Amino acid sequence: MAQTVVKIDKLVKRYKELLAVDHLSLEIFEGEVFGLLGPNGSGKTTTINCLLSLLSYDKGEIQIFGRDMKPTAYDIKKDIGVVMQNVAVVDQLTVYENIDYFCGLYIKDKAERKKAVDEAIAFTGLEDFVKFKPKKLSGGLLRRLNIACGIAHKPKLIIFDEPTVAVDPQSRNKILEGIIDLNKAGATVIYTSHYMEEVEQICTRLAVMDKGRVIASGTIDELKSNVKCSETVKVEVRALDDETYEEVGQLDHVFEKAYDNGELTVKYTGGKHNVVRLLNTLQNKGLHIGRVSSEQPTLNTVFLELTGKELRDKD
Repeated sequence: MAQTVVKIDKLVKRYKELLAVDHLSLEIFEGEVFGLLGPNGSGKTTTINCLLSLLSYDKGEIQIFGRDMKPTAYDIKKDIGVVMQNVAVVDQLTVYENIDYFCGLYIKDKAERKKAVDEAIAFTGLEDFVKFKPKKLSGGLLRRLNIACGIAHKPKLIIFDEPTVAVDPQSRNKILEGIIDLNKAGATVIYTSHYMEEVEQICTRLAVMDKGRVIASGTIDELKSNVKCSETVKVEVRALDDETYEEVGQLDHVFEKAYDNGELTVKYTGGKHNVVRLLNTLQNKGLHIGRVSSEQPTLNTVFLELTGKELRDKD
């Protein structure tokens, strides 16, 4: 069984009257890419800051690598890398100097540090930009520099807080591929994002937070299997009459239907061959049918059902 890397037990954090984190418990295992998701104000950032001992908290316990995490636990912190949403680099230093500076906080030996810096530069594809200062870099390259600064010392646990915000598709793919490679090399990853295609691409397990609590956790397939809507079918159909519309609602497993602008949307709780039954019903009424689509539940479906909020809302 995989070892526990992060264990949060009944964490409570208040800001005066606001309960930001409400008796939150969470366990992350070695080798995972763990997605931490939540709408605005759900407590994700507060939880991460408590995890890093950047914030004090009211109650609870936090352990990393089996040891209590405290502000002075430098032996633990040296094995943690952090890549936050807001880029944190020194504008007066070059790309190389930035990576060397942050790596130097953990690795004092010059020869060892140079090797680590060179490897971080190669890993993030910044070889052609080592003499550039941050202001000369594109948004995507700046994000890569931010990542290089956070991972050069080869941490065992890496926290990525929305690392692909406002970057071009090519840089986004490079970043995601890099995270997968880091995980394959042995790093445990905590990943937050509002882009569900990214979460589905790289995360092995995830937790959904709302109002300071974990309201659901598991693999992506496990979360999808727990939502009410198992399939959404959309059909372009002209002049749908009230009688047929009501008949559609009586089909097996239908729990919600809508007709707007010539498009019929039907949501199902389960069952097989839902599309076939729906089309047979419409065709038996002599209706003209256009485009037909069937969608399985997505992470956004899960999120909407759990929280009633769109996952892509930005902080």
